[in-house]
Amino acid sequence: MKKTFLKKLLIAFSGLTLLVYGTIYACADGDWGWSFDSNFTPETFVDKSYSPLFLSNDIFYGIGFDTEHLTRFNNENVKDWSAYLEGKINEKDLTFFLADSSSADVSNLFMYYKKSKANKTSEKWNKKIKLDDSKTKDFILFLNDAQTIETYSTQRFDSWNYDETVKREVISDLKLIKSLEQKYNDAKDPFLKNRYWFLTIKANFYSAQQENTVTFFNQTEKLTPKNTLYYRALAYIAGIEYQQKHYAKSNFLYSKVFDKCPTMRVVSAYCFHPQQEKDWKQSLAMAKTDDEKTALWAIQGYYNDEEKAITEIYKIQPKNQHIDYLLTRLINNQENKIDRSFKDKTVLENKKRAKDSIRKSTINLVTKIAQSNKTSQPYLWNVAAGYLETLNGNFKQAEKDFNEAENKMPKTPLAISQVRLLKFVNNLSKIDQLNPENEKTILDDLSWLYLELPKNPIDNFRYENATAWSQNYLAALYRSQKNTVMTEIFNHESNFYDNEKQLLDMKAFLSKTNKTEIEKIGASIYSVKLADINYFQGTKAAFQNKIPEAIAFMKQAEGQENTAFYGNPFLGNIKDCHDCEHQAVQKKKYTILDFLTIIQKLQDNVTKQTDVYNNSVLLGNAFYNISHFGNGRLFYEGNIAGSGSTPDFFRDPIRDMITNCSLSKAYYQKAFTAAKNDEQKAKTQYMIAKCERNDYYNKKYYSLNLSTWDIQDDKSNFIAWQGFKNIKANYPKTKYYKEIIKECGYFRTYVQK
Repeated sequence: MKKTFLKKLLIAFSGLTLLVYGTIYACADGDWGWSFDSNFTPETFVDKSYSPLFLSNDIFYGIGFDTEHLTRFNNENVKDWSAYLEGKINEKDLTFFLADSSSADVSNLFMYYKKSKANKTSEKWNKKIKLDDSKTKDFILFLNDAQTIETYSTQRFDSWNYDETVKREVISDLKLIKSLEQKYNDAKDPFLKNRYWFLTIKANFYSAQQENTVTFFNQTEKLTPKNTLYYRALAYIAGIEYQQKHYAKSNFLYSKVFDKCPTMRVVSAYCFHPQQEKDWKQSLAMAKTDDEKTALWAIQGYYNDEEKAITEIYKIQPKNQHIDYLLTRLINNQENKIDRSFKDKTVLENKKRAKDSIRKSTINLVTKIAQSNKTSQPYLWNVAAGYLETLNGNFKQAEKDFNEAENKMPKTPLAISQVRLLKFVNNLSKIDQLNPENEKTILDDLSWLYLELPKNPIDNFRYENATAWSQNYLAALYRSQKNTVMTEIFNHESNFYDNEKQLLDMKAFLSKTNKTEIEKIGASIYSVKLADINYFQGTKAAFQNKIPEAIAFMKQAEGQENTAFYGNPFLGNIKDCHDCEHQAVQKKKYTILDFLTIIQKLQDNVTKQTDVYNNSVLLGNAFYNISHFGNGRLFYEGNIAGSGSTPDFFRDPIRDMITNCSLSKAYYQKAFTAAKNDEQKAKTQYMIAKCERNDYYNKKYYSLNLSTWDIQDDKSNFIAWQGFKNIKANYPKTKYYKEIIKECGYFRTYVQK
């Protein structure tokens, strides 16, 4: 299928714009998605025309697919025509004619000139521009011809249709092409002559006799200025050569486009495809000048070995700018080879792993070129060499390289930030054990990296990886020094707060006022705040039925205690449906602090033997609703406990806490004991059955840590829980029994057996 698909990828250059619509005529394939960890920002020193070619797992860096097929040359076209027209048509109107839906206007203006008779369109435009101006007339007449060809060059094809029998409509009117060629020959103005030359090339390309494109190009090439139109035409020729399976010639021509026309670098790189090694060698043999040779290596390096391409270009033209974009790809590729995980690894182990990942030939090559000072941007090579030396563990040499780069480089915000970042990485990498002295060397950069940059980011600057890496590095240092609090500060572990001592230690740390500078920075970026810990303690205390403690903790939760429940947490329904209960009309909304305060009052009433049944039922409902099975799950969700729609989203201690209904069951049993009639007894027995059901599910599924796919269907959705048995045996004549039958399919199935 891939071969079939590749046959459909054809390159198509239109007269005013380039159109591909998902397929590219005479070339190529790609991939999907891009992401990689990097401290080395290629945009720092490399021209933006190379940007799509920076290292990426996607087809093109930053843009995914090339989507500028209709707009790539719009700005240049408007600028060129504006200069020719000497500003007689303003930019807005010129853009309308060149890049908008102007075909009807152009056609009517053409008829105005042809018949010398005014029409509505000419009357409209005569109010804006001087239609009797000779250059304006030439512009409209050319545009009429161009738009005629556009109908062939901008045909849209379904890129997912692999049917090779679908044929593109071609220009069959050879007189039309001859008329364009004649206008080219007759044109005296160099600008118009150049435009008609390109239009003739394009018309031949979309004709039934495409071979005439090559003939006309060869006959007129020497007379044509080497501008954007020339290289667009050259890309047409390259596409034709590819169709004719002249792969070496095609690739050679695409490399010339790549070299001389920055606007088309992304297109020419995409279409460059030697089919075999012999094609590549033949292309190289065609290259006669140094520019042609380096261009071939530059585009070949995009697909294959950057190191080899850099070596060859450096031999031929050290100052060639292509070598710089290849360097960024080489460095980013080296970064990708490093396993950056600090999990269960010491700082020294991670340094060794990074050093072993870097190819020594890469270090030698980059260092050699950096030291030669022969490239057009030697500071870029100093930066790259310094970064590689950092990864290689040669920190003193890295510092020298970075300092040399700073002395030469342009002082743009991105360049300054790039070097500062890499110097910080180098300085932190020097540290094997933290002490007050070496901490001072990184404090300013930590503050800049963690606190300033997120608030004031610099376009394209890659600093996120350094942020994550440095936090892991610091955590590893603190771990080796047995400082569990600072280890957690820089590398948060979800289970840290399941250890009571660690929790109290962190609470004490966050509460203290005499933090060191690095402790202040760590505390400011730490995702867990003192209020979160208090809230978590309050939640645990509530599940442990320590309500006074829970209230005390919640009052220190800095507003989290004022969060309102979505549903009424004191209701107990036959069917558990938290969404339904959230949507139900509620006369009163309860906050978390309201909830705990009411629980305390209810418990006081039970202790005093006041209305034990109703108070116990409400308490049972309250504790049931804050479990996973109730309508108040937000009670336990938080920055420390986590959140999720099913118990397996939570770590074991939290899962066990939120699925345990023993407390609510105890209150329902207390209510049953205090019940005064069968209706009350039936209700409490059903509520007890719900708790038994949940316990059944806990033991069958949740406590086993089974994923949904691992659960074996034993065809048993429920069993005859004791509550069900009691209701069936003792309370079949109650109204509540009938309500259960109506709403609970499990119970209905049970009693019908």
